[in-house]
Amino acid sequence: MKTRFTEAAGIDIPLICGPMYPCSNKELVAAVSAAGGIGVVQPLSMVFVYKDDFREGLRWIRSQTDKPIGMNVLIEKSSKIYEERMKNWVQIALEEGVKFFITSLGNPRWVVEAAKPYGGIVYHDVTERHWALKAVDAGVHGLICVNNRAGGHAGQREARRLLADLKDLGKPLICAGGVGDPESFAEMLKMGYDGVQMGTRFIATEECGAHPDYKQAILTARAEDIAMTDKLSGTPCAIIKTPSVEKMSLQTGGVERFLLKNRRTKYLMRTYYALGSIWKLKQASVKGLSYKDVWQAGKSVEGINQILPAGEIVKQYAAALPEEMVARS
Repeated sequence: MKTRFTEAAGIDIPLICGPMYPCSNKELVAAVSAAGGIGVVQPLSMVFVYKDDFREGLRWIRSQTDKPIGMNVLIEKSSKIYEERMKNWVQIALEEGVKFFITSLGNPRWVVEAAKPYGGIVYHDVTERHWALKAVDAGVHGLICVNNRAGGHAGQREARRLLADLKDLGKPLICAGGVGDPESFAEMLKMGYDGVQMGTRFIATEECGAHPDYKQAILTARAEDIAMTDKLSGTPCAIIKTPSVEKMSLQTGGVERFLLKNRRTKYLMRTYYALGSIWKLKQASVKGLSYKDVWQAGKSVEGINQILPAGEIVKQYAAALPEEMVARS
């Protein structure tokens, strides 16, 4: 099937394996891209969790497939050291032939400018029209529309509402959230999206480096088992209700909430939360129930009941496309 997204990214199937900290390992990225979708490297996951040198990790993926891969760029204001490291990773990715970038949590303009000489394209995470307009003004080529069923940092609007709010902007739109089975994938494309991004479904794969306990929790969870908390990063994040989660307070207190909303302190507070969550999520993903079972996931868990090879998932989703959609494309 051809859409504006597949033609721009140079892929066969309009399906993204979304970047996930701490679950995006190089084997998963390579498997999805090799099957015709596009895997996206999450640099903190690659370097901090799986201990890969960033350039060598990209080259390993290239040794497995010559199909396109992407990179996630978290651009929220943080320390100068972090910002310089991220800019260095982007430059390395461009040098190694990466042309698709997904930006999150900040102004993507500098990524657009860095990618332009290399023919790169940038899609930006948005949860509402306000942020989409800013991203379009910064020159992005497409929008990742994060809805209220997404895992990790979810939005507040339903997929259909987001599509209606953003379709007049003239950019390719990718549905992110709530897709955990082939039927939902086809439904989002029929609705009018140019592609779909999935994260939770690809955690429950053979290639994903997450602990088996994490994968099993996804298989047994239902949509009502997903809770929202702002205690991990300072912004709403979707996680599975596990025994550890049931014991913890999910929402920040009054003083914390004030500091997170204050213009002068919000970035410092988010950095403080992020530093703690980076460690917690890494340990939970690697050690499973022997640590605290704080696991990110979206409401798409409802449709996930089996651990499969990532390439098999891509094939199943491609096969779910109605014949008239494939023929029309």
